[in-house]
Amino acid sequence: MFPSPAQHPVPLAFGDIQGCRQEFQRLLTKAAPSEATPLWFAGDIINRGPDSLGTLRDLIALGDRAVTILGNHDLHLLSVSAGIRKSKKGDTIDDILAAPDAADLLDWVRHRPIAHFDQGMLMVHAGVLPQWDVALTLELADEFQRALRAPDWKDTLASLYGNEPNRWKPKLKGSDRLRVVCNALTRMRFCSADGVMDFSSSAGVDSAPPGCMPWFDVPSRATADVTVVFGHWAALGLIIRDNVIGLDSGCVWGEELTAVSLASNPAERTVTQVECSNCRATME
Repeated sequence: MFPSPAQHPVPLAFGDIQGCRQEFQRLLTKAAPSEATPLWFAGDIINRGPDSLGTLRDLIALGDRAVTILGNHDLHLLSVSAGIRKSKKGDTIDDILAAPDAADLLDWVRHRPIAHFDQGMLMVHAGVLPQWDVALTLELADEFQRALRAPDWKDTLASLYGNEPNRWKPKLKGSDRLRVVCNALTRMRFCSADGVMDFSSSAGVDSAPPGCMPWFDVPSRATADVTVVFGHWAALGLIIRDNVIGLDSGCVWGEELTAVSLASNPAERTVTQVECSNCRATME
């Protein structure tokens, strides 16, 4: 007999770790003492914190217990490794690139998903355009994942940079199509009611560009019937609603690292945090 959904272990979702390995290890011990607990990671597992290599190795060692999706910092690592982009001030990815098994580490990163759906929960790194339902989101994420895993993945990755097109149209093809998918799922914070993305602000909700709002506040968004779990938005901080869980509580900026149990009943969800005062990145 197959177990009913109620018997499935409740996943534990983590916000952006960004190389803050000590804080991650403390939070994992505090929030998930059972090795049976599935672990979800909302992307940006590396970069800016002091131990990106150790953090990456920790997540790889978790094996099938962990689901790790890609964030913009993880894609940046791949781009730097491929010679597409140069390291930025404040990056802490050199230890990964210089590791003796760097090729294997990068291959693991490149084969991570860009979205994950299970038990009525959709996890992405940044956001979901309001016109996309779960089925379309997963379909587009799969297109992106297959392109990133193909032999010409470096060409694909090089074509993804830029803010245009800034809205979804079903007839989009090629690099324009993948760029919209990548930008929505790994970079978006604000958009208009009809899904025009604006990347001019990374600050809090009060900094919304004219005509825009947080993507999750768009009325009648097509993913309102599931719970969307995301990271990416440190200035937003922890946000928990019945159908929205924002996990990036700014660990790498000296705030907290957060884990939330993803119980299907919102009243049963628990929050566990550790302070990250010793993991403070330098602003560019």
